Amino acid sequence: MTPLSERQWHFLLSLGRRLIPPLEDLDEEGRQRFRAIIAAALAERPTAVQRRIRLFLGLVRWAPVLRWAAAFERLPAPRQDRFLRWLQDDAPGRLRQGLWGLKTIVFMGYYGQAELAPHLGYTPCRTGNEKLHG
Repeated sequence: MTPLSERQWHFLLSLGRRLIPPLEDLDEEGRQRFRAIIAAALAERPTAVQRRIRLFLGLVRWAPVLRWAAAFERLPAPRQDRFLRWLQDDAPGRLRQGLWGLKTIVFMGYYGQAELAPHLGYTPCRTGNEKLHG
């Protein structure tokens, strides 16, 4: 069983594109890896945590209706960014924590793809501290 519905996956990817613009450039394989990494991480979490993530995704999606009369994905990009900045910097504590939780799983899904490491310029030393003590 997948921890998120298809609609929630679609929204998480849409939200991810605001948080990590290069996410837009992922091909289908990259989007599937993104989803698989996040699904595996969420599957390891208790159902209560999965439920809170689903609930917070819904909140992020629908809260902008109160101010701009439109769901998050229907807002222009500058308003989406403004809303996300508010959640990150000025919202009450639990809302900020929720956003950081979503950001963490989006970052994990993108930056956790080994296939992207060379593109990102990430070249870890696999042999320990040789470069430090070379």
